Amino acid sequence: MNDTFLKACRGEKTDYTPIWIMRQAGRYLKEYKAVRAEAGDFLTLCKTPELAAKVTHQPIDMFGLDAAILFSDILVVNEAMGQDLKFYEARGPVIENPVRTRKDLDRLRVPDAEDELSYVMETIKLLRRDLKVPLIGFSGAPFTLATYAIEGGSSKNFLNTKRMMYQNPALYADLMDKLTDSVQAYLAAQIRAGAQVVQIFDSWVGVLDPSDFVEFELPYVARIVAGLKKEFGKKVPIIYFANNSASLLREVKKTKADVIGIDWRIDMADAVKQIGKRFAVQGNLDPLALFLPPDKIRERVADILRKAKPLRGHVFNLGHGVVPETPVEGVRAVVDAVHELSGK
Repeated sequence: MNDTFLKACRGEKTDYTPIWIMRQAGRYLKEYKAVRAEAGDFLTLCKTPELAAKVTHQPIDMFGLDAAILFSDILVVNEAMGQDLKFYEARGPVIENPVRTRKDLDRLRVPDAEDELSYVMETIKLLRRDLKVPLIGFSGAPFTLATYAIEGGSSKNFLNTKRMMYQNPALYADLMDKLTDSVQAYLAAQIRAGAQVVQIFDSWVGVLDPSDFVEFELPYVARIVAGLKKEFGKKVPIIYFANNSASLLREVKKTKADVIGIDWRIDMADAVKQIGKRFAVQGNLDPLALFLPPDKIRERVADILRKAKPLRGHVFNLGHGVVPETPVEGVRAVVDAVHELSGK
């Protein structure tokens, strides 16, 4: 197995910089769209292990990436907790029974991940049989899952979430406790099923200012990291990806995750100054830079690689996920540039 990605996550010396890409399996690939059509809808695809494993494999086979990420969705946790989840093409994910009151929260449970999310574990087991690169498991972070749980979907200003944080902090804390226990159990189950790295996605944490992050999210992510490290030790690296977090990085590293994922809104050199050289960092090309000509992509890649050199470890990635309109040639160009320029 190619273990370069694992070595970079652990801060060990590597022969080249490994790369994987968030949403590397997705709608920019005609091969993915064919499998999605076969499944009929997105959730069915997530819940059919053979099909989820198939689309997980596609970008690995096509581009020579250094890690695979389990194909699933962060909101399967909310569904397993008892929320009614639906996906709509125009609106995205919608939760029909959001948490606004104590009664709403009391209806939610901490699920038995190995039972109620068994389809995820089966997908992991299928993938581990023949993958030649490490497999990343993942979950949404407590705050990001809480925004969906409370808002009932995506939001522009997260009014209901912040109103609960500020006006009913006890209810918010109890919801976060349930989410934290659910996420930790879910990630632990993925590791036991065979995931070799896990990533905690905090897609919406950038809407918090630093003091709110410290009070309303940091303790919960740190609890998950500590719990997983207590159970699995240093065996399984943990990545914490905090989107839109340029103002939060000095606090983000207090999660004690092994790898800090950063978005493209901060220069890599500035991120290194804030995070420090003792950490491994993942990132951080703008996803829309994949629309550039190959020579310009190469320039962007070279700049990031150069600025990341002082780090203990570097995993190249986009600053967020591939968008559906992305040209396949752009993905191929960035993977090839990273491998060639970093010395593969």
